[in-house]
Amino acid sequence: MLGAGVMGGGIAQVAATAGFDVVVYDIDPAALRTGHEHATVGRYGLDSGVARGKLTREEADAAAARLTFTEDFEAAAHTDLVIEAVPERLDLKIRVFRDLDAAAPQSTILCSNSSGFPIQALSAATNRADRGVGWHWASPAPVMKFAEIVRTRATSDETVTTVCAAALRCGKHPVVVQDTAMAWGYVANRVYFAMVAEAQKVVNEGVATQDEVDQLLMDCYRWPSGPFGMVKGATSGWT
Repeated sequence: MLGAGVMGGGIAQVAATAGFDVVVYDIDPAALRTGHEHATVGRYGLDSGVARGKLTREEADAAAARLTFTEDFEAAAHTDLVIEAVPERLDLKIRVFRDLDAAAPQSTILCSNSSGFPIQALSAATNRADRGVGWHWASPAPVMKFAEIVRTRATSDETVTTVCAAALRCGKHPVVVQDTAMAWGYVANRVYFAMVAEAQKVVNEGVATQDEVDQLLMDCYRWPSGPFGMVKGATSGWT
């Protein structure tokens, strides 16, 4: 796991709970500490799972023992599958894929949790395009069943099968979609940002406030959060 931010800590927690040994890397020691806190004592962390009856104390402790937070890039790269959850900058993600390709065993699958950048652009920086794939998670990762698996023309069937199996083991609902460079956002975020744009137009026109828009859409469509609440949660975490 590369990146211990809002998404990285949650993804690591889910994978550890599913029985995977997880190594989380970040260049920032403070981010590692925060990521560990999110995964263990955060609102949707392991302790919360015990309190809500989702996990036993023994299961939570076992999951915590499978989590390693480190500043050692090589340790994170030498795994069967790497998920990058670094900040959403294309140049950074390309550099991360290039560095992972150089450090990881040739069999390692490289996944990106990008919200919408073309996976083919990341895989092109490697010598393993057949093992490059998108695995887009939704926030909060321990709660949302969402798993948007993005394959390029070069992604092998074996890679897709392996990642979908991992997603199922993590309790997610994997849906495989095709990569595209024509528009940002794959499926979920293309539709989501169209919704947010229209919601903002409603606010700008004085029809309703952000809170009112959120409440109306939650009540009408049974969404757990409205469009503005989703933006806040995805960027700064859920409180």
